[in-house]
Amino acid sequence: MQDAVELAAWLRLTESVDPSAARRLLALAGSPQAVFDLPPTALDQALPGQQREAFNRPPEHLEDLIPKAEAWLAEPGHDLLVLSDADYPQRLLATADPPLLLWLQGRRELLATPSIAIVGSRNPTAQGGENARAFARSLAHAGYTIVSGLALGIDAAAHEGALDSGGLTIAVVGTGLDQVYPRRNADLAARLLAGGGLIVSEHSLSTSITRANFLRRNRIIAGLTQGCLVVEAAMQSGSLITARLAVEAGREVFAIPGSIHSPQARGCHALIRQGAKLVESAEDVLEELPPLGAPAAADIEAAETPHPQQSLLDAMGFDPVSLDALMARCGWPAAELKAALLELELHGEVARLASQLFQRRKQG
Repeated sequence: MQDAVELAAWLRLTESVDPSAARRLLALAGSPQAVFDLPPTALDQALPGQQREAFNRPPEHLEDLIPKAEAWLAEPGHDLLVLSDADYPQRLLATADPPLLLWLQGRRELLATPSIAIVGSRNPTAQGGENARAFARSLAHAGYTIVSGLALGIDAAAHEGALDSGGLTIAVVGTGLDQVYPRRNADLAARLLAGGGLIVSEHSLSTSITRANFLRRNRIIAGLTQGCLVVEAAMQSGSLITARLAVEAGREVFAIPGSIHSPQARGCHALIRQGAKLVESAEDVLEELPPLGAPAAADIEAAETPHPQQSLLDAMGFDPVSLDALMARCGWPAAELKAALLELELHGEVARLASQLFQRRKQG
């Protein structure tokens, strides 16, 4: 991770203003340290009145949080990924609201693996729990990392199914990583880490349980993955929110049908009516996803070919990315970045898309 000065700047920024405002400030300044040297006119432009006041007044808990974070990050297997890191997950970066920070415990490299979300009710039927385990086992065996939320019910069953098959799994949680919620899943969390998995949170250490945090973690589950499978869900369900966010992010959505008499099946039936694919087996899911191949081949080819702007191309990856995200990731001034993108566009190496997005063209 970055040095102590940069860590303190990231923490102060993310603890002082909301993510949208923080991204605006990063786009103006290029780095979290430079944000705090912005002139008052730039701050007035980027921040509404209340947030400007909060920005000028560091949070009281920051003095305790910084040394706590430094001590936590010194532990083996603990890490912090920031929006400007070159290995920030491409799929998540391309979403509307990528987290500025991702606190990690376990294997960081899992964030780049092909993955699918499995979500559903916290109070599933016995058949629903078994379906989640069976689909997770099969999809993990096929090479997909299983992503879920470490909640009771379907989430826990999905993680267990992946682990039972010797596969990989990621838990995205809504609290700080110095705690496990629910406590009943503490053993599962330990087993997940021992099995080579990863636990992820955008929330700083000591962040406790709130409904808003759990709703926000759903967008990370949807954004990290290539598809979302809903096993069982009532009509008023966080799983349906995850499915909606997956659709908005351009991901595939799958749903398992159930009994017309079961309240836990109604959410899945609603998704199917809205266009989600009805699935009865893992093969039904796999046939809708791109075949697993060797996505690193293009990166290897690029690495072997010297390029005067290779660092920018490396930062872009191959998914659509916004100018603001590129500025936060590269730390380049806006004028320099725009000039470089224009040159790459003229040479046919970068395409300019709708909604002010840019995408690297795959060669060959």
